[in-house]
Amino acid sequence: MSRSKFDPQVWLPKLVLAPTMLITLVFIYGFVAWNAYLSFSKSRMLPRYDWAGLQQYERLFSNDRWWVAAQNLFIFGALFIVFCLIVGLLLAIFLDQRIRIEGAIRTVYLYPMALSFVVTGTAWKWMLNPELGLQKLLRDWGFENFTFDWLVNPDMAIYTVVIAGVWQSSGFVMALFLAGMRGIDDSIVKAAQVDGATLPTIYRRIILPNLGPVLFSALIVLTHIAIKSFDLIVALTGGGPGFSTDVPATFVYAYAFTRGQIGVGSAASMMMLMAVVAIIIPYLYSELREKRA
Repeated sequence: MSRSKFDPQVWLPKLVLAPTMLITLVFIYGFVAWNAYLSFSKSRMLPRYDWAGLQQYERLFSNDRWWVAAQNLFIFGALFIVFCLIVGLLLAIFLDQRIRIEGAIRTVYLYPMALSFVVTGTAWKWMLNPELGLQKLLRDWGFENFTFDWLVNPDMAIYTVVIAGVWQSSGFVMALFLAGMRGIDDSIVKAAQVDGATLPTIYRRIILPNLGPVLFSALIVLTHIAIKSFDLIVALTGGGPGFSTDVPATFVYAYAFTRGQIGVGSAASMMMLMAVVAIIIPYLYSELREKRA
């Protein structure tokens, strides 16, 4: 039996959802569209709406600092993703052995995810500061020649961001992998054990091949975190020394809000959006293909 359009069960859900949909359209997609237009305008200190074509993108691609930021994002993203996956997988395998204090250890591993990147960056900034942290501690213990000055070394500072990022996010990856391992049918593993398969063989031939969807989900999330990394870098290095640890997110902030180059900042933010879209589309395609199958 069809319901009348005046039935409260028909229009009430739409009425409840309408403000959320309106806010989403205006403050997300609306501002994305506005930002896209500014990237094709002559905006500098204040928004202007004179069409300038690809002028802002030409200025962006001729800016050496942008290419340093893009290179840093590639270095940070690649190392961050790889090490998070490796560390998270190893931790998940360790906890999958069903040790007695699994709950306590899992809590310890997951605790960094409860912290904001600002807290993580500040803590690691103290620990890696040559005058306050690890270097000073070991020298006070008698290792006078020990040096760990990556935080103030322009060539190595980006790797301190990788260390802090992996420390915070590997626990999240561990939780994903552990959930995937616990979802595998125990009868398959027991059958392999009866056939005489060793534990490494079981993980290599049975468990890990079944973690493909989990691996893909972890990869998507970690890539998203890497692309929009801002607060961790600001808290840990401030983009320095100089701009040696700049990434696109800090580049956008610097040019759009402190240098009065709104057009260049908008163009850079659109390039970040395109990077995110390039990641999301394959993910959505794979999800839709699985549902159809």
